Amino acid sequence: MISSSYNLFHSTTGTSTTTLSAILLISLCFFVPSNATETDLLALLSFKSLIGNDPSGALSSWNASLHHCRWPGVICGRRHPDRVTGLALDSFQLAGQISPSLGNLTFLQNLSLSSNHLSGNIPEELGQLSRLRYLNLSTNYIHGSIPSALGNNCSNLEYLKLRNNFLSRSIPPEIGNLQQLQTLSLSVNDLTGTIPPTLGNLTNILFLNLYSNRFTGSIPDILGQLKSLRHFQINDNQISGTVPRSFYNLSNLITLDLSINYFQGFLPPYICDAFQTLETLIIYQNQFTGHIPSSLSNCTTLSTIDVSFNNFTGTIPSTIGSLQQLNFLQVGHNQLEAKTSSDWSFIHALTNCTNLQILEAENNQLQGVIPSSLGNITSLRTLVLSGNPISGSIPAEFEMLTNLISLQLGQTLLSGKIPREIGNLWNLQGLRLSNNMLSGEIPSSFSNLTKMNKLALNNNAFEGHISPSLGNMQSLALLDISNNKLIGEIPREIMNILSLTIVLSLSQNHLNGSIPSEIGKLNNIAQIDLSYNDLSGQVPSTIDGCQLLQILHLEGNSLHGPIPSSLSNLKGLQELDLSSNSFSGKIPSFLSAMKLKRLNISFNDFQGELPKEGVFKNVTAVDVRGNTKLCGGLPDNHLPKCISDSPSQKHHSEYIKIILVCIGGGILCLSIIICIVAGCYWRRRSQNDPHGIMAMTEYKRVSYDDLVRATNNFSVENLIGSGSFGMVYKASMSLGSAEIVAVKVLNLDQHGAFRSFLSECEALKNVRHRNLVKILSVCSSIDHRGNDFKALIFEFMPNGSLETWLHPIARDNRPPKFLTLLQRMNVAIDIAKALDYLHDHKPVPIIHCDLKPSNVLLDDDMTARVGDFGLAQFLVRSDTVSAPSITSTSGIKGSIGYIPPEYGMGGQASTQGDVHSYGILLLEMFTGISPINERFGDGLSLHKHVETAFPARVTDIIDAKLFSSDQENKKTLEIENSRECLVSVIRCGLLCSKESAKERISMNDVVKELNSARNKLLK
Repeated sequence: MISSSYNLFHSTTGTSTTTLSAILLISLCFFVPSNATETDLLALLSFKSLIGNDPSGALSSWNASLHHCRWPGVICGRRHPDRVTGLALDSFQLAGQISPSLGNLTFLQNLSLSSNHLSGNIPEELGQLSRLRYLNLSTNYIHGSIPSALGNNCSNLEYLKLRNNFLSRSIPPEIGNLQQLQTLSLSVNDLTGTIPPTLGNLTNILFLNLYSNRFTGSIPDILGQLKSLRHFQINDNQISGTVPRSFYNLSNLITLDLSINYFQGFLPPYICDAFQTLETLIIYQNQFTGHIPSSLSNCTTLSTIDVSFNNFTGTIPSTIGSLQQLNFLQVGHNQLEAKTSSDWSFIHALTNCTNLQILEAENNQLQGVIPSSLGNITSLRTLVLSGNPISGSIPAEFEMLTNLISLQLGQTLLSGKIPREIGNLWNLQGLRLSNNMLSGEIPSSFSNLTKMNKLALNNNAFEGHISPSLGNMQSLALLDISNNKLIGEIPREIMNILSLTIVLSLSQNHLNGSIPSEIGKLNNIAQIDLSYNDLSGQVPSTIDGCQLLQILHLEGNSLHGPIPSSLSNLKGLQELDLSSNSFSGKIPSFLSAMKLKRLNISFNDFQGELPKEGVFKNVTAVDVRGNTKLCGGLPDNHLPKCISDSPSQKHHSEYIKIILVCIGGGILCLSIIICIVAGCYWRRRSQNDPHGIMAMTEYKRVSYDDLVRATNNFSVENLIGSGSFGMVYKASMSLGSAEIVAVKVLNLDQHGAFRSFLSECEALKNVRHRNLVKILSVCSSIDHRGNDFKALIFEFMPNGSLETWLHPIARDNRPPKFLTLLQRMNVAIDIAKALDYLHDHKPVPIIHCDLKPSNVLLDDDMTARVGDFGLAQFLVRSDTVSAPSITSTSGIKGSIGYIPPEYGMGGQASTQGDVHSYGILLLEMFTGISPINERFGDGLSLHKHVETAFPARVTDIIDAKLFSSDQENKKTLEIENSRECLVSVIRCGLLCSKESAKERISMNDVVKELNSARNKLLK
């Protein structure tokens, strides 16, 4: 037996353990075990031999100096004192593999090795442990499959915990043989396949945890027989179908977590008939529809309800207020509505829930005024109502919510002033009121909020000065009050908030004065944005105190002087924007040595030679336009060559001056002649205007006064949309056959707006297609204040943008409308035809560069028209190289979520980039999910989300509204042809949105594919 032990060591550990093996053999000569325990001893020594790292020394005393029953972690029995009944070595950071010899510990009842660094497979030999009752290998690096032998032989097993590993393949059906099992925890692995129906045989099961795997299929109906089940967690998988009716018979259930799956259907009214003990109901991020059952009030023990990220409709039932134990209520990201004061009655009912801490109802269709009774739910710690069309003002009664930690009311229609009483919520740590219509001054009482961590008041109409008292908020990590009407200087006290680590954004206000030198005290901040104000002076040299700064935006001000050398000390700076200021001097060489990923110094007064190293190697990452005195750089910078001032060339300067004087007079005369000829030529050939403005003279001239009258002085009532570079108004004026038009007014203060205006004129002046928005005229004039005014006049599209149809929550105070399957097909084909026309346009193909739902408009007969060519680019063939080149006045290449991956890596715009954006748009149209949905992140995208379900579960991922919007549509989807159509459409979307541009199909092929798919539907 000792000899066999040596062979075991030698065969399993190799030469690295020869010395250890020899020592153990010498030890065994002095400690000879009995035959009854020799196998246990050798099994333990084998386990030790496969542990490659024991940082805590837990196994250091495992030697012959102690009886093995006294070794740390080893437990021996009472009736058989020399036999090992337990091995518990949790949380010792042991690294290595589990020895198969543990299968020889025939008396073992408890094996617990959790929270270590063990790897390899689970040995099949563990299936020999017929007495085993507790097996815990959780939180390791174990991979491979679950041994079926565990289910065949370990009939006494009560606890099987294998969670948080790297196990793969499916659950062996044999696990269903473990009828004594009370806990089965397989969560956080990479298990696949369906849930075996044999689990329905686990009649004593209490805890069934299968979350965070890749299970597919549906829940077996037989699991409804597990009467003892108390906790069932299957969240974060790919389970689909409906919840079996038998499941509602689990009368002992305490926790039901089905979140992050693809469940469909309704929550039945009888859901709580049996769930008398249910405390936690979590079903968020699924595809449930219908109303939230009012019968949830029968689950009297409920403390947590999370039904967010579904497609629930109707009102929030007020009966929920009878749940005395309710602690968390999360119903956000649905289509729940409140149109009348009675629909808000659930708020008054919740005042009875004295334990309620979290109320989240964001991104629904709750309208009207927030009930003042909300202030009576004094136990609230988190209140989130963002993304609803709520109007009115913030109730002053909120001052009673003294336990509130987080208040989120962003992206609503709130107006009026912030009640000063909000300053009494001294526990408040997060306040988000961004994207509203709030006005007045920021209350000075905010200085009382000393625990505030994040304050976001951006995109409102706040005015007045920034109160220096905000400097009292010494816990702030984020302060965003951008895009308001604030005036005055930046208080130095703001720069003394040393806790600012995330962002300080004061951009797009009317702040003046200089940047306080105290800015250098923000030594832990990651982003500073002071852009688009009226700041003057120089950048303080103290800015190098911001040692962790990654992003610095100072564009759109009146700053001057050189780039301070102190910027070179910001080793982590990745993005620097100094554009549209009055900076001067030479571009410092230290910028080449910094790790910048983006540098914008355009429209300043820099001079001298442009560096060629560092960030300047990447032409797409650097913008130097508008600096007429720059020279040199890389050829792609298109700057003039620098004239050397070296002594060897100075003797040529006088000669050059004489030549220049001689030819100067000739050039002047020739220029006058050319101007006269060109003027006559341009009047005759206005269609050749490079900016497209003169080409519009064939239309009726439109003046600034005409537009003022037609839009009622650009009133809010006529505002129908806004974009990156301006506002769109509905106007009553006669242009050709049109009586109602859309006027796009450019905000010329916005950087890039004028270039967008030129690009759009250039792109639209010669294109004619039924699926492109038709431009009727332009207005290039001066407003009543003497400022430049640019506007484009288009056909009015009465059905708005595709965005408002796909995501009707954006339709303020209007009943939601949905596109049927056939309508979506027609729109998809219309867009494809428009892109095909642009990509094949003669003589120069056009790349749209910003295709997304908000840039697709629908006319009165629901024909789609592609618009907004503000970022359009032209594909031109070079005379010297065969590859196409891009001409454009804009370096921007699209919107987040639709930008192809190659653009993010500095790639040139291409027709295949448009194809990618179209593919994402197509998937969005038929799934109803935006590519920037919060569910996407950590490697998951809309493309991958769809790809995982294609083609077998294609109907599971399409927009649930196609099933629920109207009876005619339901009937259509019941036909097999509709599934064939959807498979073709989704396949087309996946092909278009492939990561590699070379693998994408052309728009011409897309048109053919979608026409074929529509024909299948119409059969």
